Parts: sequence; C-alpha cells; structure tokens
Amino acid sequence: MDEERKFELLEEEAEDTLEGKFLTFALGGEEYGIEIRNVTEIIGIQNVTDLPDVPNYMKGVINLRGKVIPVIDVRLRFNFEEREYDERTCIIVVNINEIAVGLVVDSVSEVLDIPAGNIEPPGKIAQGIGSEYIQGFGKVDNQVKILLNTKQLLYTGDLETLETMSGEI
Repeated sequence: MDEERKFELLEEEAEDTLEGKFLTFALGGEEYGIEIRNVTEIIGIQNVTDLPDVPNYMKGVINLRGKVIPVIDVRLRFNFEEREYDERTCIIVVNINEIAVGLVVDSVSEVLDIPAGNIEPPGKIAQGIGSEYIQGFGKVDNQVKILLNTKQLLYTGDLETLETMSGEI
C-alpha cells in the first residue's frame, strides 16, 4: 500500500472517532454544541484588533502564533445582549471552509458524545430567524443542547471578508 493511501485511511479512521462528539459551550443561559471535528483549539480571550466597516459581531482579528485569525462574537451574531468579557470567556478556533475563525463564547463546558439517534432535526421546532444556524437538538440526560452548524454562522459575504482578513503575519 502506498503512503498516500495509508494517510487517507488514517484520516478516515480519525474522522470516525470524532463522529457524534460535540464541544459544548454556554451563551447566556443556554448550552450549545458544535461538532468537535470543526474545532482547532480553545484559547482564552485575547486582545482583539478592531476593524473598520465590518458588522458589529465581527470583533476584529487576533494574532495566534503568527497567523491572523478573524474573531466573531457568537452572542452578537445571535443578536443577544452584549456582555463584558471575563475570565471564563473563551475563543473557540474553528475551521470554516478552510478558514480559521475564532468564535467568542461565554464559557466552554465539555466534550459530549451525542449519538445520531439522540439528535432531533430542527424541523418545525426551529423555524424563522436564526434557524439556519441550528443543525439539530441533542438530547443528553434530561437536557437539550442546541447543536450549531458552524458553516451557517457566517453569510457568504462574511466568508469572503474573512478570507481577506486571515493569513500569515
């Protein structure tokens, strides 16, 4: 077997082990989750460089080990009330369409296994404004976690803006 094929098999195996795993985090009083396969790392809140003429939820950019990473405040993206960042505020760095993006959340909770059988599609429950962000509802014990589709957190125009904002320093 050639090296390229071995690498592809290892990649597929790693992908399988991430199936059904979600990083959960808090925004306000609700718990949300995103697929762990999209998460690159979790960092504490950093000094964010403001940018002119961007939507209010695009907080700016950070320098993460020599890479410029655009940062989005998920609370503002969802039109929630803005709150001051504190020691629990985190930036979840995710990969959206091959672009590293930082998502500011109130706090990170844990990684949960949520089998496909415990995920309800959004369907009629989540229709209307904001429903495009929802991938489904994960049932964990007696709780419900709102599972987000990270690719839908951004508009197409936002992705184009982020592509120009990110890169090497």
